[in-house]
Amino acid sequence: MRFAAILAAGLMLGACSSSSVKSIPSSGTMIPNYTLKVAPSISIALEKVVYWGALAGIAYLVLDPLAPNWDIEEAPLGENHIHFSLRMKRYYAGGAGEAQATFHRRVKELMRLNGFDGYKVVEYQESLDSSVLGSQRTAEGVVVLTKKTLG
Repeated sequence: MRFAAILAAGLMLGACSSSSVKSIPSSGTMIPNYTLKVAPSISIALEKVVYWGALAGIAYLVLDPLAPNWDIEEAPLGENHIHFSLRMKRYYAGGAGEAQATFHRRVKELMRLNGFDGYKVVEYQESLDSSVLGSQRTAEGVVVLTKKTLG
C-alpha cells in the first residue's frame, strides 16, 4: 500500500517536471465544478471533498494507525541471554510510555514458547534519538531466561 502511494506520488511529480507533456485534461480542470447537496440547505463543493479526502489519506499513510507502535529486534547472546532492541514509530498518536511493558510482554512470550520458567533483566535503558525529521523513542535490554532446577 505504501509502495503504491509512493509510486503514485513519483508519477505525479514526474508529470509536473516534464515540459513536453501536455496538461491533463487538455482543457478545463480535472475535478469538475460540481456541488454535492447533503441537505436542502447544505452543499459541499466536490473540489473540497477531494482535497480533504486526499489530506486524510496522506495523514493515514504517515500515521498508519494499524501498524504496531514498536519494532522489536532480538539477538541471542548465548547461555540463554537475549538482547532486545525496541524502536518506536517516528510519527505516532499515543503509546509513548509503553516501551517497558512491550519489552516484558515480548520476553514473557519467548519464555513460554521456549519452555523456560522465568527470566531476569540484566540491563535495560530507554532513550530518545533526535533527528531532523523528529525524535524517535528507543529502548534496549538484555535478559537471561531461566529454568527451575530439579533437586
